[in-house]
Amino acid sequence: MKKKICCVAVLMAVCVMAVAKAAVEKVYTLTDPSGKNVVKIYVGEGVAYFVEHEGKVVLAPSRIALELTGGEVLAGQGVKVASKSTRTVKETLHPIIYKQAEVKCAYNELTLRFKAPSSLGGSYAVVWRAYPEGVCYRFTTDLGTDFNVRDEVAEFAAATNSARLIASPIKGRTILGEENQWHTNFQNIYRHTALNDWSAERQMMLPALMQEGGLSICITEVDLFNYPGMRLLADNGKLRGTFAAYPKEVAITTRGLKEEVREREDYIAKLPAKAELPWRAVQIAENERELLASDLVYKIARPADDSIDWSWVKPGKVAWDWWNDWNIYGVDFRAGINNDTYKYYIDFASQQGIEYVILDEGWAVPGEADLFKIVPEINLEELVNYADAHNVGLILWAGYRAFDKDMERVCEHYSKMGIKGFKIDFMDRDDQYMVDFNRRCAEMGVKYRLLIDLHGMYKPTGQQRTFPNNINFEGVYGLEEVKWEEPDFDMVTYDVTFPFIRQVAGPADYTQGAMRNATKENYFSSNSEPMSQGTRCRQLAEYIIFDAPLSMLCDNPSNYLREPECTRFIATVPTVWAQTRPIDGKIGQHIVMARQAHDGSWYVGALTNWDERDLNLDLSFLGGGVWKADIFCDGVNADRAARDYKHTSTQLDLDKPYQIHMAPGGGFVMRLTK
Repeated sequence: MKKKICCVAVLMAVCVMAVAKAAVEKVYTLTDPSGKNVVKIYVGEGVAYFVEHEGKVVLAPSRIALELTGGEVLAGQGVKVASKSTRTVKETLHPIIYKQAEVKCAYNELTLRFKAPSSLGGSYAVVWRAYPEGVCYRFTTDLGTDFNVRDEVAEFAAATNSARLIASPIKGRTILGEENQWHTNFQNIYRHTALNDWSAERQMMLPALMQEGGLSICITEVDLFNYPGMRLLADNGKLRGTFAAYPKEVAITTRGLKEEVREREDYIAKLPAKAELPWRAVQIAENERELLASDLVYKIARPADDSIDWSWVKPGKVAWDWWNDWNIYGVDFRAGINNDTYKYYIDFASQQGIEYVILDEGWAVPGEADLFKIVPEINLEELVNYADAHNVGLILWAGYRAFDKDMERVCEHYSKMGIKGFKIDFMDRDDQYMVDFNRRCAEMGVKYRLLIDLHGMYKPTGQQRTFPNNINFEGVYGLEEVKWEEPDFDMVTYDVTFPFIRQVAGPADYTQGAMRNATKENYFSSNSEPMSQGTRCRQLAEYIIFDAPLSMLCDNPSNYLREPECTRFIATVPTVWAQTRPIDGKIGQHIVMARQAHDGSWYVGALTNWDERDLNLDLSFLGGGVWKADIFCDGVNADRAARDYKHTSTQLDLDKPYQIHMAPGGGFVMRLTK
């Protein structure tokens, strides 16, 4: 009896506390224009938010706050709203470089403004947006003084204990004998696990995907320009943001090309009085295939400066040297990092209509971190003139530190020479300094009309909209990994996973196009003659499935010239699109996607995991009728010899489903014209 009385007393106390809390807290509600997504913001006992989709809880109450080094807390205990404002936006976006020619954008916005602590002066706000695809929020400040952020509270609380997680764990670099997760190349495979089973100490990269109640909830960030990147930690049924502190002491490593932070400050960011922090974004999908064509990051990102003429930004293909180890053959000169080899690459690119050739690591003197010191085997001005005469542009690889220490002089010099862009590598961090470096690269590229491909870095965060010349990003476990991985690693499953998650953030420099292809049993790593896992048609389909406005041909020209049909397809498939339509897909299993080229033709690509798969392809959305079809499909023996494929041209009646078969690790490609 005493136990029952005690329980009743506790329950009454909880109810009294809840009533008291409700009395001091105010609730603000924001609904997207479609009515699907609802955000409720609780203000009083700090600030927290709660998200529903079609009446179903997506995120349980999740706290947000900024903790400053002076002890002040923005959105802290006892906070009160000084003013609020709302607006509705409906617009049609016309991207400069993208996977759609038009993007319909609609959202409702709520701004809650707060008076700042007296020690700071001024005010700050939290801006919320609700889109039919998801929700986002950001802090903005209009303070009386500059300030340092000691930490940020950013929570994403699961609605139930059954939430599952598909995320990529951070693999840290070993520094001073210990793993340091703040140094990473942002490349790793995905773990599929219960949220509660994720190690509390292991950071995960963004984007990360949480699934519960039949919904897929993809968490990422947008407009990351002057603030550390967010990673996530699992914490008692929720995900919470964690951020690298600002670097204090840095050591130079790896032939002078990389840095290691040996000591950090007691703050994560130093900011001006007027600042806009990154958006914390949550994509909500009822069906996994919706994630394959997500536009949410693009919609949230700040637009490009429309006073700038961006017509010089030319997407396209790149003949790449490093992956194939400059290993051309059937020539009468010694292949390697020299002018004869690069002229051969340029000839190949020109013959195939490939827009660019890259000079990867090795053209500048090793160990010097000086981009003005060129190896004697290379006459760069001669190569530029030769490439210009063959209508091919040259792109140069650069280590981060060599580029950073003399950025403007490097860009001005090589732009005047005729170089078209830089692939910048080895950043390997996302603290505030490195994030600012990536922004400066894009801005300097604009000034000198240079394409920028950011390699060795975190996921894109909308910079591809703000700076269209920032044309591609790594932050993906790309095909380079097969050069050194163990035989039992699984790139094939990764290929049908990351487009649902990492590609939500933006394009990925995966670098496909291998002409040596291997089954699971036949694969082995090789530096000088690398191969892909899965079939030849898989490599072709990846040019349709993967987003990459600047897309590499990873294999060497000698191999491509022995495979004219496949090479012709790769060279002519677009890298930007008029429409993107996901047809079917299941994370880790298969993907089917259709994309429309700007000439009106349609490309259909499909990938499977290590399971052979038969699918009925319904293309009735194209309007039916008879179309001409150019088809590449896995050959009858592709399960034994992965390079086996069949190429046919036929006519298809699109009023009827078309059945496709994919071998284990297989793919399928179709080009349709009216």
